[in-house]
Amino acid sequence: MLSDARLFAISAPNIFDGTQCLRDHCVVLRGDRIVGVPAIADCPADAERIILTEGTLAPGFIDLQVNGGGDALFNADPSAACLHTIARAHRRKGTTSLLPTVLSNTPQVHKAAATAVQEARSSGLAGILGLHIEGPFFATARRGVHAQAHLRAADDEDIAWLCGLRDFPVVLTLAPENFSPALISQLAASGIHVCAGHTEASYAQLVAAAAAGLSGVTHLYNAMSPLQTREPGCVGAALDTDTLWAGIIADGHHVHPAAIRLAQRLKPPGKLVLVSDAMATVGGSCSSFDLYGETISEQSGKLVNHEGRLAGSAIALIDAVRFCVEEAKISLEESLRMASCYPAGILGLADTLGSLHSGARADLVHFDDAFGVRNTWLCGERETC
Repeated sequence: MLSDARLFAISAPNIFDGTQCLRDHCVVLRGDRIVGVPAIADCPADAERIILTEGTLAPGFIDLQVNGGGDALFNADPSAACLHTIARAHRRKGTTSLLPTVLSNTPQVHKAAATAVQEARSSGLAGILGLHIEGPFFATARRGVHAQAHLRAADDEDIAWLCGLRDFPVVLTLAPENFSPALISQLAASGIHVCAGHTEASYAQLVAAAAAGLSGVTHLYNAMSPLQTREPGCVGAALDTDTLWAGIIADGHHVHPAAIRLAQRLKPPGKLVLVSDAMATVGGSCSSFDLYGETISEQSGKLVNHEGRLAGSAIALIDAVRFCVEEAKISLEESLRMASCYPAGILGLADTLGSLHSGARADLVHFDDAFGVRNTWLCGERETC
């Protein structure tokens, strides 16, 4: 029982509790839960001490868009075993929870992905929170590296299956101009977090979709109609509509640091979150992989196909946090919130994830001053990286 579990107190030079940075404090854990974050002087006398002599201790990162890691790609192998590999690779990078992402593919592959998530969660893989379905209901002109052969319109069977996914959080990325407001409302009412992405939607279309239940946009600025003087497009609507959250890829290739900084200033607190859009190479040993039968290669820190198109990213969330702090000049506290607190809130999981409050799950990341991950805790279990 939890009351019989050992009590631990972890101290570090800097502790970010989800709200603020604290000095001379410790995080007290019992079993898989956080007891509190007291001053060191008030640390329970019977707690076993873990003293971290450098760096920052923070809530474990939560990534809402992960295609792969550890040389595994979920689209190519939609299985529970693949999810174990991906989760392991990202945990070593400080991401303790994630949404595996299946790209545009056949209905059979998408259904296998949902089954894999269910099996992984049932087996006790705590780091798998749910599923992100990215496609195939996209605008052809904004498909990126998604295979044209898999793009299609949604039919009644698709909608019925999607609305039946109620066992775990689901993010669905679609082009809202291809859906009526009634269909978006139906999907949202079923509990799906409906997001716009790979879309040519106009400003008016996106605002209408938001009124119908659209909750966010996927990889802001990328693969969507841009902000222009007479037509603000999807980007303009995303920045102008306070109810919409936005994921953003801070890798130095997808978005200029000034554009990240502008989005952070314009979006209300909690509505801009870091995502990695990580592919198989992250945490792996290979510099290339196959997607839809073509080779995707890492070149100068970015992943591209033979045409030079970006194909996901080669980063984990710790890299995005570093980029926001060092290049976009966003505070460490806000960058960490964008990687933990805010995504937990978006998924409705703030009671248990994303901050170090009493009763929260004991998921933590410890990184040094150069943003190198040194330790993680998942459900109170430590792994040295």
